[in-house]
Amino acid sequence: MEQGKKPHWQEVMERLEKPEKWQKKTPEQQMNDRMKFEITEELGLLEKVETLGWKGLTARETGRIGGLMNQKKKERRNEE
Repeated sequence: MEQGKKPHWQEVMERLEKPEKWQKKTPEQQMNDRMKFEITEELGLLEKVETLGWKGLTARETGRIGGLMNQKKKERRNEE
């Protein structure tokens, strides 16, 4: 990735998240949102979220995102 260029998931997140709501979130909630967008891109679902929003995902897709988020959180806890 070029230096200074944001990842695609971050650009989409900034477009979809309202700044006033983002600022009210705790650092942990902000970290979870970043992780959610990153995983969504890894699964190839970011374009779908960008056009349809989160409600456009199936239960299977959202469950997969949540499962991977949980797995990454456990890995981080084990590293500490």
